[in-house]
Amino acid sequence: MLEVVAVDGAAAEVAIWNPDGSRAELSGNGTRIAARWLAERAGTNEVRIRVGERVTRALIKGGLVEQELGPVEVGPAERLQGIEFVPVTVGNPHAVVEGDPAEIERVGPLLEANPRFPGRTNVQVARHEGHGRITARIWERGVGETSSSGTSAVAVAAALGGEGETEVSFPGGVVRVRIENGEAYLTGPAERLE
Repeated sequence: MLEVVAVDGAAAEVAIWNPDGSRAELSGNGTRIAARWLAERAGTNEVRIRVGERVTRALIKGGLVEQELGPVEVGPAERLQGIEFVPVTVGNPHAVVEGDPAEIERVGPLLEANPRFPGRTNVQVARHEGHGRITARIWERGVGETSSSGTSAVAVAAALGGEGETEVSFPGGVVRVRIENGEAYLTGPAERLE
């Protein structure tokens, strides 16, 4: 659930609530939805959305929203319970596993609640498809498997693709990620449902 806490022209602050009642530090999809809503309300194509300490900037381009999500940090590979993963921080924690995305139902719960992550973590199992394309599935902390996640797309692209542009495909759709000098940019659709 996305709660709009404050609005000031082309800037807004939001809080993001998971179904289990916990708060998320950041949501790429959530801030993209909020950006589209705020742009329509403010009558502008450029907006800023604050979630906690992080401010995302967004530019509306037709049905797409291009967001500047800020810094992304990729750690060295680790191994827990026989699962190798790369820890990534995108304002929220991620554990990216390279492998068959169908493994998410087994791997997700094991890593999400592992003591290595005191506040739990989001988990992705991803596979390179070649030519800057990655297919992945997501286990979101406090939620379980989800069909799409903006910060998961950034985490997967940063861990497996590195600097440059990557197309990330989830069961819920495709988004584009650009990592440039350690900063993450996410582009995806946001449409009003009638």
